Amino acid sequence: MMIGRDYELIVTIVKRGWAERIVKAAKTAGARGGTILHGRGVGVHEQKKVLGLPIEPEKDIILTLIHKDKTNDVLKAIVEAGQLQKPGTGIGFVIDVDKVVGIVSLIEQSGVEI
Repeated sequence: MMIGRDYELIVTIVKRGWAERIVKAAKTAGARGGTILHGRGVGVHEQKKVLGLPIEPEKDIILTLIHKDKTNDVLKAIVEAGQLQKPGTGIGFVIDVDKVVGIVSLIEQSGVEI
């Protein structure tokens, strides 16, 4: 079994409808793709009401698995595409990934066989 090492996961949470531009920017910067999930915000800034009824804002969550060598370039592209430098537009963060399996095209470049 091949196990990839030296990967990170970029998690980006933005307003619903922004995911496609985030993925496009990430791919242009070197990512191979991403996974888009849908969610809803429940933070302190998300509690808006219309006619007394609470509105639950919908969010796009983008997961981008990337080799550590490309993380900074891809993250920079995501920040620009999602306008994350502006308050209230979204959030992005990076998580270290200890092991990756199942993505043969990525793992063959830097994988370890066990």
